[in-house]
Amino acid sequence: MMRHLVALVLTIVASASPLAVTRGVHERNVNLALKWDILPTNSQQQFRGLSPVSGQIAWVSGTGGTVLRTTDGGASWQSVGPDLSTEDADLQFRDVQAFSAEKAIILSIGEGADSRMYITKNGGKSWTQTFANEEASAFFNCVDFEDDERGIAVSDPVDGKFRLIETLDGGNTWTIVDPSGMPSALEGEFGFAASGTCISTAAGRWYLASGGIDPGRVFRSANGNEWDVSGSAIAGGASAGVFLVRFRDAQNGIATGGDFNVVNGSLHTSAWSEDGGKTWTASEVFPGGYRSGSSWAPGLCGVAVAVGPSGSDITLDAGNTWVTFDTGSFDAVECVDGRVCWASGSAGRVGKLSLR
Repeated sequence: MMRHLVALVLTIVASASPLAVTRGVHERNVNLALKWDILPTNSQQQFRGLSPVSGQIAWVSGTGGTVLRTTDGGASWQSVGPDLSTEDADLQFRDVQAFSAEKAIILSIGEGADSRMYITKNGGKSWTQTFANEEASAFFNCVDFEDDERGIAVSDPVDGKFRLIETLDGGNTWTIVDPSGMPSALEGEFGFAASGTCISTAAGRWYLASGGIDPGRVFRSANGNEWDVSGSAIAGGASAGVFLVRFRDAQNGIATGGDFNVVNGSLHTSAWSEDGGKTWTASEVFPGGYRSGSSWAPGLCGVAVAVGPSGSDITLDAGNTWVTFDTGSFDAVECVDGRVCWASGSAGRVGKLSLR
């Protein structure tokens, strides 16, 4: 049964150039035999932060100040989080950016001083705090890196605009990005700290997802400094909107989200773009519910996986149609070279999926 899916995927890859996408053709033929292998983390924490480096090395982060790392494909996990004071023991590390088995950066979320970042360069044996938020109204949600040196983290609006901070030295120091290039946020607009992917980068470009308004919006930038914004075709509201945007190249992107209070709601929860995020088209077939995480599968043209509390879905046509293949709960997903996807979520749940 799995061979049927592999053959189908290989047909898609073989029939398209690296940048080409075919939408609306293969969705009815997906074999639902795909299955997550659940890995033994021996933890009950919720892991919204996920950063695999390869099929063998991955980091997860989450509630209770917890950070775990595996270097053997998930067979075993080590607790490698920073030593925290009693008052900081409940920090939620909702994003982690790993560069290797040794180097990683974690972001804790919350208002004011709860938003901070730490870096390790020795596999978690020691951590250094590199950013401490001093703005009472700021609430940092997520961070991403375009290479080993440059990264951007985003906060909910401060003084009417999403606040960005930037590092140019691999996360050792952070500075506030000039807000003059950022469009004004709308009343009630904010980002989601749901899977560490509310800001993302691909092909030298940057993308920022928002909710709290209807529809949710997508901000885009060619340099991380000057930004434009577009409506997303994803329904928004007080607990709804675009949770993340992921691009596979400079043109083709997917956006997923929904309402975290209506986990099975499957209308207007995903969209796709083929012009770099200038315009968005609602999917013809939506995922099976609210989806807080999604990721392209490297090397498989048009293939992406989405996850949320009510299940997992796959698209073979770059986000136009989605098919649910699992009903287990996850918050975040990342696919890496080798046709391997990792996912993480509540109650210490971490899974691994092979697309071979």
